Amino acid sequence: MEPEQLAERIWPGQRVSIEPLGGGITNRNFKVEAEGQEFVLRIGGRDTELLGIDRAAEHAASRVAAELGLGPEVVAFVEPEGYLVTRYVGGAVGKVDVGLVGAALRRLHDGPALPGRFDSFRVVEAYRDIADEHGVQVPSAYTRSKDLADQIERRRSGTPLRPCHNDLLSANFIDGGDRLWLVDWEYAGMGDPFFDLGNFAVNNDLAEDGENALLVAYGSDDGDALVLMRFMSDFREAMWGVVQLAISELDFDFGAYAEEHFERLARTAAEPRFLRALNPT
Repeated sequence: MEPEQLAERIWPGQRVSIEPLGGGITNRNFKVEAEGQEFVLRIGGRDTELLGIDRAAEHAASRVAAELGLGPEVVAFVEPEGYLVTRYVGGAVGKVDVGLVGAALRRLHDGPALPGRFDSFRVVEAYRDIADEHGVQVPSAYTRSKDLADQIERRRSGTPLRPCHNDLLSANFIDGGDRLWLVDWEYAGMGDPFFDLGNFAVNNDLAEDGENALLVAYGSDDGDALVLMRFMSDFREAMWGVVQLAISELDFDFGAYAEEHFERLARTAAEPRFLRALNPT
């Protein structure tokens, strides 16, 4: 459905202006101005349930984020399509202060439970199965990566579940000056909090000193957990790219995207600190 048609349903009788927002390789996002107020209309991509996305759970997580002061106000949830409308928040998108991120993640992880469940170990298996069902060849790097993931899962067994975002790309942070906004809650759910920390670290190219600063701000010294889940972040992202080869209609090289993340997780797996974390003495 086109955004103009949706605008007529959401803001009937109002004069609106609509412009596309950049970023994102799954959904289409638009800035909408209606009666002097600014909003973001998020139109989900095709077959995104195959990526593990539950739009009702995304809506609920977005509302919790707004209550915590981490996400913009949720204005509407368009049913049955599951499209989301939030307040538009301005600011710089991209690199953010790791101290602010660490504090924000602590607030999120200590916050109210979310309705969804995110298990990176099951996600990569589900993505493999979906790729097989759609005739997409799973890269040979999957087998070795899965062996390591099984070892990581044994090390992380028993970790208490916490509300997590699970998609901490730099584009999902907006520096509003007086506060840090976190957007795009479609993968949010109860999971391993160190997936968030590792996910942020690897997606934002943090070196070890940056990781240490993140841990200090978060209130933890568990560098082993961070580096192990840094690997799982790239494994999830690589297999996400494989599934997108089957379902996405966007003009984007998902094959190269998957290969990039398989290469990066291999580099992580070769680091002495990863090996020590995987096999502590």
